[in-house]
Amino acid sequence: MFGIALFATPLLAQGELKVPAIIGDHMVLQQKQANPIWGWDEPGQLVTVTLGNQTHTAKAGEDGKWTVKLNPLNANAEPATMVIEGSSRFEIKDVLVGEVWMCSGQSNMGMTVSGDWKFEVESLSSNHPNLRLISVPRVGTQELQNDFKGQWESANSTNCRSFSAVGFFYGRYLHEILGVPVGLINNAWGGSAAEAWVRRESLDNDPRFTATMDGWEKRETELQSDEAKAKYAVALAAWKDKVAEAKAAGKPAPPAPASPDSLLNGNQRPGNIFAGVVHPTLGYGMKGVIWYQGESNAGRAWEYAQLFPFMIEQWRAEWGQGDFPFYWVQLADFMAETDQPGESSWAELRESQTKTLSLTNTGEAVIIDLGEANDIHPKNKYDVAARLVRWALAKDYGMKDIEPQSPSYLEMKIEGNKTVLKFEHIAGGLRTVDVNDVRGFAICGEDKQWVWADARIDGTNSIEVWSDAVAAPVAVRYAWANNPVCNVVSKIGLPLTPFRTDDFRMTTKPAETK
Repeated sequence: MFGIALFATPLLAQGELKVPAIIGDHMVLQQKQANPIWGWDEPGQLVTVTLGNQTHTAKAGEDGKWTVKLNPLNANAEPATMVIEGSSRFEIKDVLVGEVWMCSGQSNMGMTVSGDWKFEVESLSSNHPNLRLISVPRVGTQELQNDFKGQWESANSTNCRSFSAVGFFYGRYLHEILGVPVGLINNAWGGSAAEAWVRRESLDNDPRFTATMDGWEKRETELQSDEAKAKYAVALAAWKDKVAEAKAAGKPAPPAPASPDSLLNGNQRPGNIFAGVVHPTLGYGMKGVIWYQGESNAGRAWEYAQLFPFMIEQWRAEWGQGDFPFYWVQLADFMAETDQPGESSWAELRESQTKTLSLTNTGEAVIIDLGEANDIHPKNKYDVAARLVRWALAKDYGMKDIEPQSPSYLEMKIEGNKTVLKFEHIAGGLRTVDVNDVRGFAICGEDKQWVWADARIDGTNSIEVWSDAVAAPVAVRYAWANNPVCNVVSKIGLPLTPFRTDDFRMTTKPAETK
């Protein structure tokens, strides 16, 4: 707990001037916007920040914190030195100006370049002095942290291997295409739940999440009880005995039992990641966020349709930089392929992700074709990043000829025993891959009994769907499974977004909810 408490409040020696790790040598400032620079000094101390031909002064408050805002700067790859003077003086060197993106989510964002199929080749091509990287350590706590241990580094063939693969490839694309410095902030945490990324008070004050928060309050009480501690002590002793037995038998040691503290300081508890990981960087000037998360919330996909956009809105409000771009990766295909069409929590989670496109300045990279049945961490992260970066290029960097969005369902008409579906964002038309037959569609009648459907691409933006087993169809679904067999793409290779035309009750919707 000492390491956590250390950064909860700055511990300043007499005459000490301090800035957080996010503001340091080799950092990248976001171009064309006013960037906050902050730190701590003795209360009442005047602090002056000078960069180039601009100088700003602020007074440290009662808590010692001071903040200035730099005037907007154009992209610049010429290293600059920032001078900060207060009760002491120091310099921040090799400062560049360009594009800054945060890379957040769970393990599929955290998966490093060394985990990608092509890591050897990719790492060898990754010596980019003006592509800068910084990672935020995983600290789970309910106490708001103001700093972390880390530093900006120039990307090279060695340090890129331990950085987020999706984030790194995304940033490298931008760096090479735009020709400007790029800064990447990696704060991903494997296995994390979306609610852990939101300020605890915000969740407590929203009635939509009452059930989740009540459940956590009960769990927290139990985890901090004497009974839980005693139970853990017994489990720990039993585990030690099993480890000794395994060692004597030459077998692998069993996993250790989870302690109450590890769960309380973990990546599932509401507010934990916001307080320990997000808050130390809160306000740092950036262009936007790329996000890959959802697996941990799949069992509560119905709630995610409210929780995910809430998180985005909260981050935007917290940052105070307006509705910055927020682009995410839809869940990939995973687990065994399904013989019969039916329900799927992962399909419902994907739908909740797609619904979040209703928020302004958002985008979704569909990767229903890039997953692996036997690995929740698909190793092709290069193509994931390529689909994400299309959004930034098209929406943020003026490349209007690039279509970022996968084809998506628009409307359905029923004509006798057939349905005709129309789509948008088709980028030249629809086609199939692997085989000529259209695969991935299911259809049902009033009885809601789903059967696999025949389908035919009809024209450039429509698909005809039917089944001889359904005389009067009422609804159609596409790629509605944990790991669907589906093969419709646009002519530029973006896969058709999984969808359903029905509004049947979601399996992940709580029973007591209307």
